[in-house]
Amino acid sequence: MILQRRNRILRQSPAIRAMVAETLVKPSDFIAPLFIDEGQNTATEIASMPGYYRRSVDLTVKEVKELWSMGIRCVLLFIKCKDELKDNTGKEAWNRNGLMQRSIRAIKDAVPEMVVMTDVALDPYSSYGHDGIVKNNEILNDETVEALVKMSISHAQAGADFVAPSDMMDGRIGAIRNGLEEENFTKTGIMSYSAKYASCFYGPFRDALDSAPGFGDKKTYQMDPANRLEAVKETMIDVEEGADIVMVKPAMAYLDIIREIKNSVEVPVSAYQVSGEYAMIKAAAKMGWLNEEKAIIECLTSIKRAGADLVATYFAKDAVKLMN
Repeated sequence: MILQRRNRILRQSPAIRAMVAETLVKPSDFIAPLFIDEGQNTATEIASMPGYYRRSVDLTVKEVKELWSMGIRCVLLFIKCKDELKDNTGKEAWNRNGLMQRSIRAIKDAVPEMVVMTDVALDPYSSYGHDGIVKNNEILNDETVEALVKMSISHAQAGADFVAPSDMMDGRIGAIRNGLEEENFTKTGIMSYSAKYASCFYGPFRDALDSAPGFGDKKTYQMDPANRLEAVKETMIDVEEGADIVMVKPAMAYLDIIREIKNSVEVPVSAYQVSGEYAMIKAAAKMGWLNEEKAIIECLTSIKRAGADLVATYFAKDAVKLMN
């Protein structure tokens, strides 16, 4: 049998496969999400996210130092707000001495070069568990945007490098950009959750922060999983309003959307491998149904191959260890 082209030649050894690999995953591609709680020297494992923890600020700083030493250059912060501080205004979100603000300062003091991104949404602070201010069971858009601007400025004052609005309110990127400019935070970036779907894969995350909605769901502001063109429209608007990085969330069930966005914009594209995606791999591995280590690398490679420049993932630390 004589063939003019034998494609298997480029697959015959690990060295050759590495030489011609089209998609490369490296530590600096990762955004490591961190859950922070009050207290000292405390770390609480999240039941629905085995191996992942909610830590006090001091242990969070220790974790950030380790992440930096491994080559991970970005963290995304989420805090668990005390129930007694929650209300329908979300005002604790811009408390200059709040848990988020103290966490930002502690991390930047300890590891100044680490890129610190902060979650901007009201659900951790809301007595209703929604991403916005509620009136008559309706999530108000414009009043919520005003709160998000205050929250973003507060994070910038504490030293955040990027604010990451995850709320999906209309007009919030432009409002936040204007607010930052007016307060002279011209170096603070915005990573917008531009195409955030109303997904079932967020369940473990809501366990981590006790932020499940108290009534209804989030479908009036998060996107319908059936829609593709809407994701492009939302993202293009965010870029026009001043987003520096755009995000698709979740990642693994929305690889087509990541590619659509990558083909449509000229800013970096991030994707969030969310808590449910993490939990699925962990659960299947525990049952012996798949190889966890191989699944981690394959999934992260697929997200990058789809077009993501950055990947927020709870597997960041594990992936770097495997890559090394």
